[in-house]
This record gives sequence, structure tokens and C-alpha cells, in this order.
Amino acid sequence: MAAPIDLELKKAFAELQAKMIDTQQKAKLADLQIDQLTRMKKHANLTHAEIKTLPEHTRMYEGVGRMFILQSKEDINKQLTEKQKTADEKIKELEQKKTYLERSVKDAEDNIREMLMSRRAQ
Repeated sequence: MAAPIDLELKKAFAELQAKMIDTQQKAKLADLQIDQLTRMKKHANLTHAEIKTLPEHTRMYEGVGRMFILQSKEDINKQLTEKQKTADEKIKELEQKKTYLERSVKDAEDNIREMLMSRRAQ
């Protein structure tokens, strides 16, 4: 009777280990994406601050591939603001995803602890 329980525990530990490795990889990926988005947001913020100091009718160009398109200062400011807003939203989503992943691993660990406690009680 001890053998089936041991096999069950072994299977649960193997699943937990696989889940932990997968979660750690996803968490690292989320951290990298958050860092990248933070840098992009900071770059957009610095660019926006520099553009504010320029006169209103300054010619500004947006890089598109290997060419540049003439844009108004207002359009450039809108694009930079939109970039910052999008980066903020994505960072929030990634942080929520990371929290969910950490919580799911903790739940799996708790389930295995319960299994061990019930085995000891028997």
C-alpha cells in the first residue's frame, strides 16, 4: 500500500519540478520584457522632454524603416505619449502575469505539503 502513495508523491514532485522550471523561465522572460519596456518608456520620455524645448515650427522627421517622414511637432508628441501609455499598460499586464505564476507555484507546493502531511497522518 505504501508503493502507490510513493509513486503518487514521486509523480507530484516531478510535476512540481517541471512547473517550477517553466514558471521560472516565464518569470525571467517577463522581467526581461519589463526591463525592455521600461527602457523604451524612459527613451520616449527623454525624447518628449527634448522636443518640448524646440520652437513650435521646427521641422521634425519620424524614422520609418530606412526613410524619414516629415511630421508635425504635435504628431510626434502624440506618438511619444502613446508609446509611454502602451508601455505602462504592458508593464502592468506583465507584473500581473508574473504574480499569477508565482502564486500558482506556491499553490502547487502547498498541495504537495498537504499530500505529505496526509501521508504522515496515515
